Amino acid sequence: MTLRPQNSSDLLIDGKLVPGSQGSFPILNPATEQVIGHAADAGPDDMDAAIDSARRAFDTTGWSRDHALRARCLRQLRDALLTHSDEFRALTTEEVGAPAFLTGGPQFEGPVRDLGYFADLAENYEWTRDLGRAEPMGIPNLREIRHEAAGVVGAITPWNFPHQINFAKIGPALAAGCTVVLKPAPDTPWAAALVGKVIAEETDFPPGVINIVTSSDHSLGEQLVADPRVDIVSFTGSTATGRKVMAAATQNLTKVFLELGGKSAFIVLDDADLNGACSMAAFNVVTHAGQGCAITTRLLVPREKLAEAIAATGKAMAGLKADDPSKPGTICGPLISAAQRERVEGYLELAVEEGGTIECGGGRPADKEKGFFIEPTLISGLDNSARVAQEEIFGPVLVILPHDGDDDAIRIANDSPYGLSGMVYGSDEARVNHVVDSVRTGTMGVNGGIWYAADVPFGGYKHSGIGREMGVAGFEEYLETKSVAKPA
Repeated sequence: MTLRPQNSSDLLIDGKLVPGSQGSFPILNPATEQVIGHAADAGPDDMDAAIDSARRAFDTTGWSRDHALRARCLRQLRDALLTHSDEFRALTTEEVGAPAFLTGGPQFEGPVRDLGYFADLAENYEWTRDLGRAEPMGIPNLREIRHEAAGVVGAITPWNFPHQINFAKIGPALAAGCTVVLKPAPDTPWAAALVGKVIAEETDFPPGVINIVTSSDHSLGEQLVADPRVDIVSFTGSTATGRKVMAAATQNLTKVFLELGGKSAFIVLDDADLNGACSMAAFNVVTHAGQGCAITTRLLVPREKLAEAIAATGKAMAGLKADDPSKPGTICGPLISAAQRERVEGYLELAVEEGGTIECGGGRPADKEKGFFIEPTLISGLDNSARVAQEEIFGPVLVILPHDGDDDAIRIANDSPYGLSGMVYGSDEARVNHVVDSVRTGTMGVNGGIWYAADVPFGGYKHSGIGREMGVAGFEEYLETKSVAKPA
C-alpha cells in the first residue's frame, strides 16, 4: 500500500474511507511553501456522522468490555504503521516541517511504538479492585471498585507534534475501551488521515471505534466539543482556545482534558557547568524551530555570569541555523505557516520595543527565499515582566534573564501563568532538589535529564492545563469509577 494519496486523503467514518462533503483543501510544505497534496475537507454533516458512529460503537458493541480485542487492534496498528515507517517519516518531514532526526523519535516512531504500552495496559490494568468486607450501619457487605470506559472521546489536536499528540490521545482512549472522533489541525491533516487509511485497510478495529475527520473549518472542533453525545473532550493547543473549549463543554458538563501552553524556565545555578547548560538551552529552544509547548524558552542564569552566559548561548544558537528539515543534521526547520512566522516576527519587534537586545538572529535567514523560516534568536536586556518573557511565542526564541541566587531563580520561574515544564542545572544535589520541589510545574529535567516516555504522565499546573496525558494517569483520564457493594 502506498500512503501518499493520488488526489486527496479520505475521512475515516464508521470504518469506511469516505471523501469530505466540502471537497478538499491544500497542504503546504512549510520549508518550500509548495502544495504537496490535498486532504478531505469535512463539513458539519460529516462530523455529525462521525460522532453518531462513535456513539453507536460504544453503546451497541462489546468494544468497551473486550480487553483482548482492544490490545490486539492496538498492536496491529503499531505493527502496520511501522511497516510504513520510511514513508511516514518522509511525509512527516514534508508536511510538518519536522527535522528528519525527530521522526525516528517523538515525531513518528516513538509514539507509534508507545501503542504497545497502551495495549499492555488494556490487558493488565487492575480493572476491578477488592475493598474487602465492611459493616456500614451494622450490615456486612463485600465491596469492590470497577473501572469502566468513559464513553465517546472527542480528540482535538494541534500541528506541532501531530503523531505524538494524536497517539497520546487515541492510544489510551482506545485501550480504555472508549470510542474516538479525532479532529486534527488543518495544517497537518495527513498525519491523521493516513493513519486512518492504515486502520481501515490493515487492522481489525470494528467500525465506528475510531473516526478521523479532517477539515479546513475550525468550527468543526466547536461542534465536536458541544455535542451531547460526546463524554470526554481531550484537547491540546493554546491556553486561549483551551478556555473556549472548557466553556463550551460546560453546557453538557462534559469532562475535559486540557494540555495547553507553556513558558518554561531553564534554571542554571552558580555551581553548574555554564557552557554545557547554555549549549543545552540553545539546543532545546531551536529544536523543531521551538514549536513545542514544553520547550524551555526562558534561560535563568546567575547575574554575575550573565555576560558569559549570553556569549556562550549566542555562540551555540548561531551554530544551529534554520535549514531544510530533510537535510541530515538539521535541528531547526521552518515554522508551520506564514501566519505563525508573522506572529513570531511580531514578538521580535515587541522585544526591541520593550527595551531588549537581539544578541543573535532576529529575523528571516538571508539565504532562504522560500519557506517559513526564522533564525534562532537570543534576547537579553529584559526582566521577567516583559511580554516576551511571559507569553508563549512558539518559535526558536530564547529570553535570557539574570537571577540572584536559588530562591530568586525559583521566584522568577514561578512568576508565570504557566507551569508545564522546566530544567535545572547544578552540582549540589540538595540545592537542585530544592529547585525541583519548589518550581510549580508538571515536568522537570535535571542536568539534561529527559522525562519524555510512554509511562511518564505529562501535563501542567496553572494555565498549562487540566489532567495528565501518557502513563497510567493519562490512561485513567478515559475511565469512570464505579463502586459496587453486595451482602456478605
